[in-house]
Formats: sequence, C-alpha cells, structure tokens
Amino acid sequence: MKNEEEYRLIAHAVRRLSAKYPSISADVVADTVASAHAHFDGHRVRDFVPLLVERMAGEKLSSLVPS
Repeated sequence: MKNEEEYRLIAHAVRRLSAKYPSISADVVADTVASAHAHFDGHRVRDFVPLLVERMAGEKLSSLVPS
C-alpha cells in the first residue's frame, strides 16, 4: 500500500527531474513519473519504489532530450 511518505518522495522526484530536464514541460515530467509509479502498483515491498520510479522516469525523460 502506498503511504504519505512515498507520495512525498515521489513529489520530490518530480521536482528534481523537472530541474534536471528544464527543456521538458512540467506536465510531461509529472506524467512520466506518474506512469513509472503506476508500474509498481501491486508490489508489496515499497521501500525502494521512489528511487526506482525516479530512475525509470529519468531514463525515459533523457531519451526525450536531443543530444
């Protein structure tokens, strides 16, 4: 079950990724993080979900930035 701390950490991930990828709109960053977060729905162990979500979303966002 998701808890308040997990949601707080996910919100921090959105802010960090928005700062890291300023050329990508905040809505796209938030949607990408939400999609990555949904990927972990149903997993019982939640301890590392925020970290994994940030990494997964970061990989997706980095592919959207031209080299």
